[in-house]
Amino acid sequence: MSWSLPALLQGLHKGIHSRLHTAREVAGHPVLKGDAVETVWLGMLSDYLPERYRARRAVVVDSNGAFSHQIDIVIFDRQYSPFVFHQDGLDVVPAESVYAVFEAKQIITAEEITYAQDKAASVRALYRTSLPIPHATGIADPKVPHPILAGLVTLESSWKPPLGDSLTKNLGARQGEHALDLGCVAAHGIYARNGDGGYQVEETAMAATGFLFELIARLQTLATVPMIDVRAYARSLKA
Repeated sequence: MSWSLPALLQGLHKGIHSRLHTAREVAGHPVLKGDAVETVWLGMLSDYLPERYRARRAVVVDSNGAFSHQIDIVIFDRQYSPFVFHQDGLDVVPAESVYAVFEAKQIITAEEITYAQDKAASVRALYRTSLPIPHATGIADPKVPHPILAGLVTLESSWKPPLGDSLTKNLGARQGEHALDLGCVAAHGIYARNGDGGYQVEETAMAATGFLFELIARLQTLATVPMIDVRAYARSLKA
């Protein structure tokens, strides 16, 4: 047997694409379809992200008691985060531990982009604590909380061409806390926000694999999460 890296990468994409297509064809009810799509993307991220990360359907909470919307995919730290709550099949994750949030849908449309942007803003609006960090030679300054990545992953596009001006125009219509940084249309390619707020698209036959690699590269630039102030959360014990 001879090994081939391109074949391995293509196989990863084909597996995701096939499962997304099956979810669309088999799951009859819209809610079931949505759950099936989330499961496919969560499965890929759980299998291939480094162990320091977790990917779950979750709600995000801050130390002031404010909550985000329910998010299809939250990528968060599990190495340094001291707690994650589990409630009725849903995780509740402290805001400080969040690296990225994604919505997972069947088809990318203008409405779904707006929906994902609102979800992202609900997380980014939360307050994040950050304490000084003790180390072997002293105490480091608190880390400035990193930007939280956000995006939308789908199987198909509602536009022709799938990754054309209609896509980038809708993505770029809202910036700041609503901006989507990275996404995948598994049947066609990936899109990514650059430093000036514009979007680059890449048509590729291995979109899911390309998305995974770009996501990991961007997660690497975020380094570790800030040191959470657990006592700030503990104040809710007196409420």
